[in-house]
Formats: sequence, C-alpha cells, structure tokens
Amino acid sequence: MPQWDDRPMVGRAEELSRLLAAVGRALEGRSCAVLLAGDAGVGKTRLLDELAVRATERGVRVLVGHCVDLGDVGLPYLPFVDLLRPVTGEPLAAAGQPALAGLLSGRAPVAVPEQPGGAPADLGRPLPRREPRPLLDDGRLQLFEGVAALLTELAVSTPLLLVLEDVHWADRSSRDLLRYLLARLAEEPVALVVSYRADDLHRRHPLRPLLAELVRLPGVDRLELEPLPDAAVGELVRGLADGVPEKTVDDVVARAEGNAFYAEELTAAGLAGETLPLALTDVLLARVEQLDEATQRVLRVAAVAGREVRHDLVAAVSGLAPAELEAALADAVHHHLLVVSVGGRYRFRHALLREAVLADLLPGERVRLHAAVAGHLTATPGAGTAAELAHHARGSNDLPRALSASLDAAVEAGRAGAPAEQLQHLEAALALWPAVPDAAERACRDHTTLLLDTAAAARRGGELHRAVALLREALRLLGEDGDPVVRAGVHSTLAQALGRIEDQAAAHRESTRAMALVPAQPPSVVRTWAAATHARTSYDVSRWAEGDAAADEALAAADALGLDSAWADTAVSLARVRGFGDRVAVQARLEEALARARRSGDTDVELRVLFNLAVVPYEDGDLAGALRWVEAGLARARELGMEWAFYPAELRHLGVVVRYVSGDWDGSLGLAEELVRVPDMAAHVRAVGLLVQVGRGDPAAAERVAWARGLAARLDAHVLLLLATAGAEIDLAAWAGDAGTAVERARAAVQQVHAYWNYDRLAVVRLVATALAPVADAAAAARGAGDDAAVQRWGAAGEELAAQARSAVEDHVQAIGGYGVEAAAWRARVEAEAARLAGRVAPELWRTAVDAFGYGHVYEQARSRVRLAEALLATGDRDGAAAEVRAAGEVAARLGAAPLRAAVVVLARRGRLPLDLPGARRVVEGGAVFTPRESEVLRLLARGRTNRQIGGELYISEKTASVHVSNILAKLGAGSRTEAVALAAARGLLPAPR
Repeated sequence: MPQWDDRPMVGRAEELSRLLAAVGRALEGRSCAVLLAGDAGVGKTRLLDELAVRATERGVRVLVGHCVDLGDVGLPYLPFVDLLRPVTGEPLAAAGQPALAGLLSGRAPVAVPEQPGGAPADLGRPLPRREPRPLLDDGRLQLFEGVAALLTELAVSTPLLLVLEDVHWADRSSRDLLRYLLARLAEEPVALVVSYRADDLHRRHPLRPLLAELVRLPGVDRLELEPLPDAAVGELVRGLADGVPEKTVDDVVARAEGNAFYAEELTAAGLAGETLPLALTDVLLARVEQLDEATQRVLRVAAVAGREVRHDLVAAVSGLAPAELEAALADAVHHHLLVVSVGGRYRFRHALLREAVLADLLPGERVRLHAAVAGHLTATPGAGTAAELAHHARGSNDLPRALSASLDAAVEAGRAGAPAEQLQHLEAALALWPAVPDAAERACRDHTTLLLDTAAAARRGGELHRAVALLREALRLLGEDGDPVVRAGVHSTLAQALGRIEDQAAAHRESTRAMALVPAQPPSVVRTWAAATHARTSYDVSRWAEGDAAADEALAAADALGLDSAWADTAVSLARVRGFGDRVAVQARLEEALARARRSGDTDVELRVLFNLAVVPYEDGDLAGALRWVEAGLARARELGMEWAFYPAELRHLGVVVRYVSGDWDGSLGLAEELVRVPDMAAHVRAVGLLVQVGRGDPAAAERVAWARGLAARLDAHVLLLLATAGAEIDLAAWAGDAGTAVERARAAVQQVHAYWNYDRLAVVRLVATALAPVADAAAAARGAGDDAAVQRWGAAGEELAAQARSAVEDHVQAIGGYGVEAAAWRARVEAEAARLAGRVAPELWRTAVDAFGYGHVYEQARSRVRLAEALLATGDRDGAAAEVRAAGEVAARLGAAPLRAAVVVLARRGRLPLDLPGARRVVEGGAVFTPRESEVLRLLARGRTNRQIGGELYISEKTASVHVSNILAKLGAGSRTEAVALAAARGLLPAPR
C-alpha cells in the first residue's frame, strides 16, 4: 500500500500557501520564520516535503535537519549536523570557518557547559529585539557565529529554506543555536521553518519557554496544523489503494479524526482484516507506559467509561484518594493524553489512544471496570444516559440490566429525533432478548411487537432493507395461526417497504395477503390501510381496475372512520395516477391531503404528500415552486429528525436536481453533500451530484463515478441510483468522445430501468439523448473520412437507442397519459440528435430542443444551443450561429462548465465566429497560417481524399500534393492526416466546405 507521501497532498492548501509566503519573503531578500505545530501523525512531514519541492522549483535552496529522540543522552547539535551535511564539501564550508570543522564532520561539537548553581547560560535570556550580533561567549560563540556566517554566505547566491523537524526532541545546545540564528540572520534571505509535536509539550518541556520567547520576535509566525477535514481523509484513504470499500473509508474517517498517519495505518489494517494495527497500538501505548501507576489507572478507568468522563465517576471507580486522583489527572492532562472539555469532563486527546488503552486491558479487569461504572450510573441519577448504562451493563455481562437500559435508550433517542440511534438500541435489545428469561416483562411488550417497533425505526432512518428483514421475521414469529388483524397490518407495512426498494411484484403480493386476512365490512383501521396500500401497489404493477377498487374502498372507509392518514395516502396515489395534466386540481387535492395528514399526526404520510407537492410543479416546469415545497419538506424532516427516511431522501434528491437544472450548481452540490451519514438506499442523493462534477470537468469525477457504479451494482434494484450513475457515466463518455462506452452504458441502463419500471420509464429518454451525442459525432467523423462501414455501424447503434427512447414515450402515453416539460425537452433532443446521426442538417429540430429546455434547464439549453449553432453554420446563417454561441458561452462561464466552454471555443474558432469569452484566444484566419493552395489541400484532407485524389482535383501531381500535406502537418504539429484535420478543426482553421 502506498504511503501518504507517494500521493498528491490533500487538505493542506491553506497551510502550504502560508509556508510558501515565507519562501516568497526569502526570495525578496527578507528573513522570516514559521513555527509549525501539530500532533504526531497529523501530516507535518508530508507538508514540509511538499514545501521543499515547491521551494526548489522556485529556485530556493532547501536544507533539512532532523531531530531524533535519544532520551537523556541526546547528541548536541544533531539537527544542524544533519542540516549542513549537504554543504560539507563546498568551498564556502571549508574556507575560513575552522570552528565548523567538528560540526561539518559529524563529530559532536562543544556542548553547553553547566552553570554554577544551576544558573542558565547567557543564551537563556530573553531577546528584547533582533540584534545582528548578540554579545555572548560561553565557549560556543565561534561555533554559533560560524554557522550563521556560513548560512549567510550560502544565501548570497541562492535564498535558503532551512527546515528543522521535530525540535521537541532537540537537545539544549541545538535549541540555543536555533535561538541565536533567529537573531543573527535577521536581514538575510533565509526562511526558517521549525516543526514540533504540540501533544508532546507537557508543562515542564524545555521547548515551551523558548517557543514563548520566539513567537514575540518580529518576523516569526506560528502555524497550527489542525486535523484534516473528513473529506480530505476520505480522499487520502481512497488514494492509498485501489477499490477501498466505502464502508472502510467511512470507518477510517470516523476513527482517524483527521490524523493522516492513523488513517494510513487503519486503512492498511482494514484491508488486512485487523481492528487496530499492532504497530499503531505500540506507538500510542508508549506514551502511557511512561506515566506512574496512578495515572495509568485513571486512564484505564477513563477508557472504559467512554470518550468523555465526569470527575465524580473517575473518583468513584478508580478508588484513589482525592489528592492522588488530582495529581494523576493533572499528569494525564499535562502529558496531552486527556484534555478537559468545555463541560468540565475529561476526554482522550484522540479516540485511538482510548482504543489502545482498552485493548491493553485484561478481560477480567475490563469486566470489573464496566461493572463498577454501571453500578455508579445506576446508583447516581443523572450521572449518565441510558445508552451509557446499557453499554456498561453489556460490558459487565449484566444482560437483564442491559436489555432494560437499551430499551430506555431507544426511547431517549426517539424523543431526540435520532432514528439511527434508536434503531441501534432496539436491535441491541433484540439481540439480548433470548438471553433474558423475563424479557417480555422488562420490555412491557412481546417479541413480535419489539420487532415491529425496530422495523419502524429502521424505516425512519432510511434502512429499508433492514426494515424488510425485520418485518419478515415478525411474520415468521406470528405464523399462519397468528392474529389475522396483526398479520394484516404487518403485511401492509411490509408491502410499503418493499415498494420503496423497487420490489413492486413482492409488494403487491404482500398487500394482497393483507386484504385477504381482514374483511371489508365492517370498516376497520387495518382493512382501510390494507386497501390504501393495495391501491398503491396495484397501480405500480399496472393493475388499474384493481387499484381503483381498492382506492375507492380506502377513501370511503377512511371517511367513515375519520382516518385522515389513510385518506391522505390514498388521495396522493389517485392524484398521481388519475390527475395528470390538470395541475390545479392535483395541487388542490394534494393540499387537502397535507392538511389531513398533519391533522392525523402521521408524519410518514405527511412527508409523502410534501414530496408529491414538490414533484407536481417540477414536472410542469415550475422550478421555483418545486424548490419551495422541497425546502418546506426538508425543514419538516429536520424538525422530526427523519432526514434520511424515504420521502425526505427523495425530497433531497429532487432538491439537488432542481438546483442543478436551474443553474445553481454550487447549491446542488452543497445539498447533495450536506449530511454525513447517508444510508445505502439514499446514495442516489450524492450520486446525482455527479452531474455537476462531470459538467464542470472535475478531475475527481471519474473516481466518484466508479464509486457510484460499484454501489449501484451492489444495490441492483435501486433505480434512482442507477439513473444517476448511468447519467454521469454517459455524460463523462460523451465529453471524452467515447461513443462506445456511451452506447454500452446506455444500453445496459435502459434494459435495467425497463425491467424495474416497465411502462413508467421516461427517465431513459435523457440517457439516450446524452448517449446519442458522441454516437452522432462518431458517425460524422466516419462520414468525413469516407468510412462507410463505420457510418453504418454507428448509425445502427444510434438508431437502436433512439428507438428505445421512442418506445419509452409511447408506453408511458398509453399507460399513463401525457408527460411533463422535462420529458418533452429530452424527446426533442433525441429527435435532433437522430437527424444529426443520419447526416441531416436540421436547425429547426435543434431550435425546438433549445426552446423546449427553455422551461429552466440552463445547462442543457446551452448545450443544445451549441448544436443549433453548428447547424446554422452549415446553412450559412453566421449571425444566428454567433448569437447561439455567445449565449452558450455565457452560461458555460457562469456555471464553470469547462467542457461546454471548450466546445463553445472550438466551434467559434472553427466557424470563425466572434466570441467575447475570458481566456478565449482571438480566432486566427486560416490564410494567416496556410497558403491558398495549402488551404485547398486541407479542405480535401478533411473529406478523406488521398494524395492522388487531391492531385486530380487540384490539377497538380501526386508528389506536389504530398509536399503540401507534409507542410500542413508540420505547421499544425500533427503526426497524421487525421490528427491534422482534428487540430485544424479545433483551432478554427478548417476551410469552409464548398
């Protein structure tokens, strides 16, 4: 596995910029120094390595010295011996500096003589200002002055960057020499960067007073290297090895807490199946083992107690006397093992340190400590949470108390709006259930009810597959002889969950079973919900009459029973199926459903209504209206603590899409990446953000597409994830001119979507339209080269895709009826691309596409404008083409859409159109590059003519034609005739066809 310094540096752009500014000051002839602080492993060395490379590229000479931990027998001046070793053989080092002989040869020079009575040497006095030559002589003045003079002489010819690493290990003589140099080199072109471990500086560390003195000097800056952001750690981990599973990435990001070294070690351990690498454990425990027994006992108690621990708990469990406890805690804090949080609790400086201490405990000791903590929490109300008590009860093997505490913790999580944690605690209770004889009495419910409660928490947290598994287990426990009313309710709930994971056939089977278990008369809550669910599942499998009958029954029964939630749910199903085309009526029906859902208190139905209220205006082209409902729905989901339940996830996905379509690309990406925890079934929210990355030409897009493809392959029934991934892949291939990949991805996606969504697969029209672009380009190139076989091959592939899009539209119209403005726009795009595929110039079709995307799809309208401009150029309408190119260029610049911008520039050059776009070079006329005869030859080259054919058409010899072709290739820097034509087209030098 590669180390971090084998990869591009991540997450340190700001810190590197500050260090390079110091180098810049040296280049300007001024001295400066930076004190670089950071915990062990946070990335100081990697940052300094990058700085050295960048400084060398700028013409600065870099000298590096390293300090080494040699305990109490440190070698004096070791970092300076290391730093000056590269100049040992240079004339400046050998001439006129006899005091340096020992230092440069690697022998230990004079160390600091001890002062009588422990008095400090002169160098220990604070420097009130930077003086050119401090007046001192304790036996080392000649050596110090020799080092300063040598560095001054070296800097005369080339500015210097001096790097001293790990000065927390520096001996006293080296610290004094460092202090002297900072004063002596005040006016020289020298930048000095000193790194040290902040977590090693306990209150009696000898470096602390020197640092306090140095930061007061002018020109000395302090830079704290904070932990890497989570996104940077994720990027680092993905770069360490190919195909690192996202679960491993998430685990490492959570545990490494921004520490690059920890991230590397944890990634290697994760790939090897380890929990905590032995080497990392040894490094962490080495600092603990230096402390006395009382301090180590406090650390063991704190490790078992949790990431944060209250003082009273440590006092109760450790058994130490108050004075001894205070001293032990102070020692742990001063050695940077524990830190005091804002609330007055103690916590480990890094989570992995706690893990290492825990791993070092013997099993019996760990059980005893857990039992002591659980006893303290039980005996002291308010000392901790139910979740903490559950954890310690399990750790001490007190399973009955663990079960009760887990259930209490689930209640607390539910009240706090934390369904993921609620699910975790309920599943812990389920795991304990068989081992606790009186589980039902403690839980005040039976096993089946606990399974149903856990499934509900899973649904609220977006863990739909887990919910399905729990509901099926509940049905197994109920058995065929179980209460039919209870079984019907479970079948209905299971049907809803199955529908949300795209298993529509199974969902319909479950709702059918629910309907069979409970009679329609007299009306009942369970039967009403069974009918409401059955209406939805019947519509999903095209059983229209069956769905209508169930919907009518559900509405009537809901009205009779006053069951507003079921009425609202059914109204949504009917509005989406029967009300297409009449937006006003649908909107009114959905708003009534929203009022009823809120009155009933059924938040799941309420969120379903809010989602559909956002979809209706979106399909009608009202992006602002859609966004208002999206924001209202997400605000409600946040209020409920249900941000990754099914419909909140769908609202977030729609919000990402609406912002992308309307041209708010930053907002689209921000919404896609806003939340840290994303359940697998909500992965499409982040995947759809790939459209922005691809549209901007982000180099990271290909890697993110590969991640999404792997996830989509694992969740093969997740159609929205499939669509987002395939859309990004096809677009990426289109911009790369890779027609083969575009066709392959489009074919596969169309087939999969057809299998899952059948008649309701309008989404494939967009995939086809995007894939047709590179296919039509390939056909045009083959046509220009006279390759009839390739023209036929690409034509057949494109027509096959176009037929799939047309079939999707026809099936939708027959089964459902009309469609929205977005589908109409993509359909127009398909027809325009199909004409281009056939070699027809059809500006009217491209004008239709431009107008169709005018409902608000900023980016796709601009892309269509580029194609319209091409068609207008081909018909001789240069003014019209220029207007379209100009409009497309403005959009590309505003969105930061680099590939589109490049396409605009290429077309403007090829057509010699005016383009006022920043960074776009003036279009050069072909006559300024080629002779008239060469222009004629180039025109024929573009048509695929051989030298003999060119000679025949221009009435020149084949040899003369060959000479002109050679001149053209030389002027363009091309290696072949095909490349020459491509380069000429890209630079706007290709003569217009006659």
